[in-house]
Amino acid sequence: MNKTLRKPVIAGNWKMNNTPKEATALIEQLKPLVQGVDCCVVCCVPYVDLYAALDAAKGSGIQIGAQNCHWAQRGAFTGEISAQMLAEIGVPYVIAGHSERRQYFGETDVTVQKRTRAALDAGLTVILCVGEVLAERKLGITGAVICAQTEVALAGVRLEELSRIVVAYEPVWAIGTGETATPEQANEACAVIRGRIAQLYSPAAAERMVIQYGGSMNEGNAAELLAQPDVDGGLIGGASLAAEKFAAIVRAAG
Repeated sequence: MNKTLRKPVIAGNWKMNNTPKEATALIEQLKPLVQGVDCCVVCCVPYVDLYAALDAAKGSGIQIGAQNCHWAQRGAFTGEISAQMLAEIGVPYVIAGHSERRQYFGETDVTVQKRTRAALDAGLTVILCVGEVLAERKLGITGAVICAQTEVALAGVRLEELSRIVVAYEPVWAIGTGETATPEQANEACAVIRGRIAQLYSPAAAERMVIQYGGSMNEGNAAELLAQPDVDGGLIGGASLAAEKFAAIVRAAG
């Protein structure tokens, strides 16, 4: 992290876990554990938990995010939620392009770009996920893959909108597997993304960009990962479901 240039963001992705009652309980547990930390704390919860989470987090500094949004404002898209719907109930963050959405639900670089655009238009801050699968890493094309994903997703994003983009580098082979990129691998990939931002926008814009690592970051390895100069936080899966574990990661950043 370089906290003189960027405020770290630790975001928990609860995935398909926790009922509204459980969401309230978890956030109530979390609030005293992260009070006063010098980083941004976000909990990205299932749609049905959003009202409960927003209410529980009120006044605490914990921000609430959704896990996806559709690119259209309205229409015949059964089961989808628009960015405007999220904005109207007070949700400030949304994830776009998570690898599980790409893998299981047919998300592509193009649909990720459309969802990112819609979220920005609705005033949301986007946690934009990019990352390579194991075969791509073995082929030595990690840099090309994550640069292409980043460039497509940011198509049409103006310089002044970059402050509402957080990039999350998540090597797909390290998500939910217990495998973790080494701190050096994580930093190298985040630095590649930062370099592409510099080419697309400017070196100054790249220096301000928050780039997280997501891929089995936990309370045991967070400090070492966050000590890397280009790793500005984490997108946390399993460890975000336990208040003590998630708070330990937050404290490593804050």
